[in-house]
Amino acid sequence: MIVGVPKEIKNKENRVGMVIAGVRALSQAGHKVLVQSQAGMGAGITDEDYRKAGATLVATAKEIYDRSDMIVKVKEPLPEEYPLLRENQILYTYLHLAADERLTKALMERKIVGIAYETIQPADGSLPLLAPMSAVAGRMATQIGATFLQHDHGGKGLLLGGVTGVERGRVVILGGGVVGINAAKMAVGLGAQVSILDVNIHRLDYLSDIFGNDVATIYSNSEQIEKAVTSADLVVGAVLVPGAKAPKLVTREMISKMQPGGVVVDVAVDQGGSVETCRPTSHEHPTYTVDGVVHYAVPNMPGAVPRTSTYALTNVTLKYALMIANLGWKEAVARDEALRKGVNILNGKVSYKQVADDLGLPYEPVRL
Repeated sequence: MIVGVPKEIKNKENRVGMVIAGVRALSQAGHKVLVQSQAGMGAGITDEDYRKAGATLVATAKEIYDRSDMIVKVKEPLPEEYPLLRENQILYTYLHLAADERLTKALMERKIVGIAYETIQPADGSLPLLAPMSAVAGRMATQIGATFLQHDHGGKGLLLGGVTGVERGRVVILGGGVVGINAAKMAVGLGAQVSILDVNIHRLDYLSDIFGNDVATIYSNSEQIEKAVTSADLVVGAVLVPGAKAPKLVTREMISKMQPGGVVVDVAVDQGGSVETCRPTSHEHPTYTVDGVVHYAVPNMPGAVPRTSTYALTNVTLKYALMIANLGWKEAVARDEALRKGVNILNGKVSYKQVADDLGLPYEPVRL
């Protein structure tokens, strides 16, 4: 199989879909890997590094798409990339289709095989290809929130950890999954007052066990969310429903009751966001203000730390890339139920039910 790795073109996206070890593993398995020149520079991987590992360097994205059976990326295609895709080509990347009808319909029209990292799910319910980026984004959320609480960044001028004799900052985290737990680790480390809200009582028990009295665990409902959000200095949106739009938990009214200079970081924005006032921003222009509250809603947060996030991501994506290349997608999906759940687009149809439901599109399950 010919595997293509194009350079990412999303704003300030410096991650790359494959590292040297991935190129070497695919090459040793008898596959050909095409890498677009300069694709790995943001992650500290040079063209020569790829060449030594066995890759063939090509100049343009068009050549990558024209020649490759499978495209391995980090982020979903942007509109200028849609025409490059061709029928039956495998696209293996993050897709987040439930929040993007235009992209979904474009992939349907191109009749590609769309395999989404974020919905590959083993029997234990985990999301192994989403988890490392969720961990990165969760840790970044607290770090970024602390920065934008500074007065010179539009915030209220608050140090999250406080100092002796001064009250600490209050961090409220909506969702106790991978994003939430990592945001909490950072917030606790900074010395903030931390609360986590979740609807899963067993998850709250677990969080209480590992954090002890450093974190307040609160069962999530509309009353508790309003109480927590309106008293928070930093709110982190960390809610995930696999493959689906994020539920809108924080209303405009709640935001209006926060103190001016408070900060919201909505990590769920790539799935539509869990805060009513959030809309996607970019690394170049990451924030805006609503009712005096600073909103940070960059969909590709880990792209700002590409050296860390590229390696964390490719540690978990390579397994399935090799499986698809070695067996072909049909046989790979037939053998692996977790991978089958990753198929979101097939034969011009939506093949992941939650995406179809959220977008009001016909659903057709994967049939082999």
